[in-house]
Amino acid sequence: MKINKRRSFICGIKGLNLSKKEIFFLKKYKPWGIILFSRNIKNIKQAQFLTLKIKKIFKDQNYPILIDEEGGKVSRLTKIIDTSIFSAKFFGDLFKKDRRKFEIYFKIYVDQISYLLRNIGVNLNTVPVLDVSHSSTSKVIGTRSYSTNPKIVSTIGNVCINHFHKQRIGTIIKHIPGHGLAQKDSHKIKPIVKSGLKNLKSDFGVFKNKKSIFCMTAHVVYKHIDPLNTVTHSKKAIKLIRNTIKFKNIIMSDDLSMKALSYSLEKNTQKAFSAGCNLVLHCNGNMKEMLKVAKNSPKVNNFIIKKTLIFNSIIS
Repeated sequence: MKINKRRSFICGIKGLNLSKKEIFFLKKYKPWGIILFSRNIKNIKQAQFLTLKIKKIFKDQNYPILIDEEGGKVSRLTKIIDTSIFSAKFFGDLFKKDRRKFEIYFKIYVDQISYLLRNIGVNLNTVPVLDVSHSSTSKVIGTRSYSTNPKIVSTIGNVCINHFHKQRIGTIIKHIPGHGLAQKDSHKIKPIVKSGLKNLKSDFGVFKNKKSIFCMTAHVVYKHIDPLNTVTHSKKAIKLIRNTIKFKNIIMSDDLSMKALSYSLEKNTQKAFSAGCNLVLHCNGNMKEMLKVAKNSPKVNNFIIKKTLIFNSIIS
């Protein structure tokens, strides 16, 4: 199935195997990619079988299969491996304490995670988290941030992207243009950041000059950029990502079912595309919701096709 036949959305699935309804849905609506969670992974053989089946549907060995495998408290591989001590903060602290030891440990960590991801058929990981930690940062970020120092966050981010790419795993920088100053959990409520642009400059700057083919938006309102809309729904914020941060690759939304987005799922989808997102993400595997996202997602355009081919060159 050619890339140009797909639609510009990514969805989850419910369980360890594809149901008949899910197979029908994938064949009919042709999402650009699939994201896996803990509910989809029991062991290596099961995960291999699942991803192989997905790739067979699309007749594409490079079909994008995503995962949130940050380490620390965000790991989807817990039934296979325990990475709970390897949080972003663990590596950020190690970087400050002993740069040489950091380089050795981090490379081994990324190499092993990449090997496992490739082994189970995953080719795109939603790392690095480039949110700068502040004293007021929501616990939803917490140890997922490398540091309170933007330079350290940026440097480790570059190392992370480069190591994963060398291991043929794509990356998604998040949560652009920075979730660190948000004091609320965007899964539950709409965070509003009131800081002026001067105070936001260092957080935004972390995302500059990153070689990742993908970024994921923050469901955060930056009052001095757009007082009404989260980044995901804001033409002004997406314009800032394009023109100030100068990110020229694929912008994808965070999960459209998160409570920070206050509209219907149909409107959340439409507004994300209208604002300038290239792809949208829906995670929970609820078929009724997936249908709403699919029906409001356009077919991929030439820009997405071009960037997908670059992604394919990284993972091949």
